[in-house]
Amino acid sequence: MALYRRLSQTRHVYRRRCIAALYPSGDLTNPSHTVPYSPSINLFQFSSSGKSLTFYTSHPSKIELSGFRQLLHFSTLANSEENKKNEQQTPSASPSPSWIDTYLPRIVRPYAHLARLDKPIGTWLLAWPCMWSIALAAPPGSLPDVKMMTLFGCGALLLRGAGCTINDLLDRDIDTKVERTRSRPVASGVLTPFQGLTFLGFQLLLGLGILLQLNNYSRILGASSLLLVFSYPLMKRFTFWPQAFLGLTFNWGALLGWAAIKGSIDPSVVLPLYASGVFWTLVYDTIYAHQDKEDDLKVGVKSTALRFGDSTKEWISGFGLACISSLALSGVNADIGWPYYAFLTAASGQLAWQIWTVDLSSRADCNRKFVSNKWFGVFIFGGVLFGRLL
Repeated sequence: MALYRRLSQTRHVYRRRCIAALYPSGDLTNPSHTVPYSPSINLFQFSSSGKSLTFYTSHPSKIELSGFRQLLHFSTLANSEENKKNEQQTPSASPSPSWIDTYLPRIVRPYAHLARLDKPIGTWLLAWPCMWSIALAAPPGSLPDVKMMTLFGCGALLLRGAGCTINDLLDRDIDTKVERTRSRPVASGVLTPFQGLTFLGFQLLLGLGILLQLNNYSRILGASSLLLVFSYPLMKRFTFWPQAFLGLTFNWGALLGWAAIKGSIDPSVVLPLYASGVFWTLVYDTIYAHQDKEDDLKVGVKSTALRFGDSTKEWISGFGLACISSLALSGVNADIGWPYYAFLTAASGQLAWQIWTVDLSSRADCNRKFVSNKWFGVFIFGGVLFGRLL
């Protein structure tokens, strides 16, 4: 027994020496770390591939280290899986080149990035309420005004770009502290604030050219939206509801589209349509805001993602229900045909799919669900179009 205890004690001494030599800090969770060979553990020769460790022994002593090897192996596998998960969830600091970098002249590339021309989802989200309203204002049995839809499509592209420019100019200090935004042209220093202001003036001038082609009522209504466009980027500093202000801004076209066709607004039709767009924005932009919630906490800005926290799905479910109800009310007041409600049912399914399946802890999945909202806009537009034709 005394001999057995002595051999067992010797075995544990050798194991402790091996561990101490491999991990002088005592950290067993970093198997990729290696140290030079030390004479103090001359019982072993070892090597590392960066993912697992293999031990070779030339000593005649029968020391069993299989358990220790398994511990190192499984710890390394767990660390590798965690790293893969983090890589999937964290956007790359240097995104892959877009068509802007491939096809546009070098001198205009920063301005195209500033206007987010390579990310059209924002333009779609701004344009769809305009298209719904224009189609809803069409006489029964008629197609919507194609010229007006073209003007509003160009206007959505310009106004969205102008909004992004304003946002980047006001948030340039914040953007440098957020992983997803630090490479933007103004935040990264590729463009100066003066160059950004000059570009903003150019965008607004083009937008004014489009606005002047509308009737007088629409000109005044359209110009009044600039107050929202300029104030929205500041809201995240003062309130947890910047997404609501974005909804008021992005869905102004629901009022303007009808006014451009009719010369006035019908509150019973356009106000529920406008409200539905605001609720819709609260759904998709809250999902979008979950991508930046960790950075927002560090920087000190606010969002509905931080306000709702673990109750986000309950909140956005309520907003989704309010959105669909408002769209149904607008259709009833506009005396639209039955295809509208069939398409509205499909749109409800798309919205429910987003809310129920989104993984709010995954940046990649939040972005996918956010981008999918273009299809919600397609369903509503299809419903209005066929509801007026049939």
